[in-house]
Amino acid sequence: MLAALALVAGAVYQALGRASDKRRFPPPGRLVDAGGGRLHVDARGEGAPVVVFEAGIAATSLSWRLVQPEVARLTRTVSYDRAWLGWSEPILKPRNIWQVVEELRALLDRAGLGGPRILVAHSYGALVALAYAARYPAEVCGMVLVDPVAASEWAEPSASRRKMLRRGILLSRRGRLLASLGIVRATLSLLAGGARRLPKLVARVSSGRGAVFTEQIANQIRKLPHAVWPMIQSHWCDPKCFEGMARYLEALPESATVVASTDVYPVPLTVLSAGNATAADRAEHQRLARCSLQGRNEIVMDSGHWIQLDRPEIVIQAISEMVMQSRL
Repeated sequence: MLAALALVAGAVYQALGRASDKRRFPPPGRLVDAGGGRLHVDARGEGAPVVVFEAGIAATSLSWRLVQPEVARLTRTVSYDRAWLGWSEPILKPRNIWQVVEELRALLDRAGLGGPRILVAHSYGALVALAYAARYPAEVCGMVLVDPVAASEWAEPSASRRKMLRRGILLSRRGRLLASLGIVRATLSLLAGGARRLPKLVARVSSGRGAVFTEQIANQIRKLPHAVWPMIQSHWCDPKCFEGMARYLEALPESATVVASTDVYPVPLTVLSAGNATAADRAEHQRLARCSLQGRNEIVMDSGHWIQLDRPEIVIQAISEMVMQSRL
């Protein structure tokens, strides 16, 4: 009986919290129908080309907050949230790479953000950018890939990679359940209030070794402007976003296979590698750069995987050079 009451109380707490989040954190941009659901798009600046920011697999438009405003001084820019993530709505179609590409293209067209387009993508987002450029090369005038995920590693994942993927999907679905019961919200509220021991205990019980990964992500988020922290926290409290992570992870091998089979991109391409990238990752980045006649690979020292947070000035410079090159 007590357990049932606790579950009901948690669900009510979560519902009230979601209602509060919607009032406190309206979308910075606008919601545009991309076919099957509305996606959040945040456009800033004026001019051409249009710089399109594509986030990592579980990240949102907020992950570009140190970069987009600076690039918007130079040209038109747009960041967005993929279906299920951030302020965007769920779209029930499978999360394979071609579906994601078509949703992005529909979003840009319906939002009046025509070409030419420079695609700037982080991690998993590079798969989306590369697939877009392969299918619609006439619409793309350049790409900047920020520590892109190695497509070849996920197209035919090793046993350890498959285990990692299964665990990621499991933890995402577990997170959806915990979020729906208000447990994620309560834990993050305690953490934001300064508590440490209880939130860490909850993280360990719910995700085991995944708690270390959660702490690493939190450390990266703290590099963003303080004003966006509560917005990101509200997204982490939303069961929808956890389900979205699970669906993108489930489609990752299929999506990576599509990109791994393409070896020519007829547009200028800059690949930025993290300073702590593995030898295998750097080899993949060099291979990607060679897929373009105007390709180059740069190792960004003193940076981890989230280069746009560790060294945003390097990312801004790479984009600025690509914009100027497209205007020649």
